[in-house]
Amino acid sequence: MDKSFDPKAVESRWYPEWEQAGVFRAAPAGAPYCILLPPPNVTGTLHMGRGFNQTLMVALTHYHRMRGDNTLWQPGTDHAGIATQ
Repeated sequence: MDKSFDPKAVESRWYPEWEQAGVFRAAPAGAPYCILLPPPNVTGTLHMGRGFNQTLMVALTHYHRMRGDNTLWQPGTDHAGIATQ
């Protein structure tokens, strides 16, 4: 077994099938579902809560996408734009 996972071998086999199946296309006829992605806060430190927060947003967005909803994971900014400057 390799020491680390190399996604290129797996993706090169599956990516064309995913594109052909249309899994990356939006479903405009579906119910709208949007999550606003907050930017990372440069004034704090990384911790498990950040990973947990991202995992929830990814899971919910993918869940609604698989249901046929018109999903959007929208990058956002904080009130002052500090983390995005």
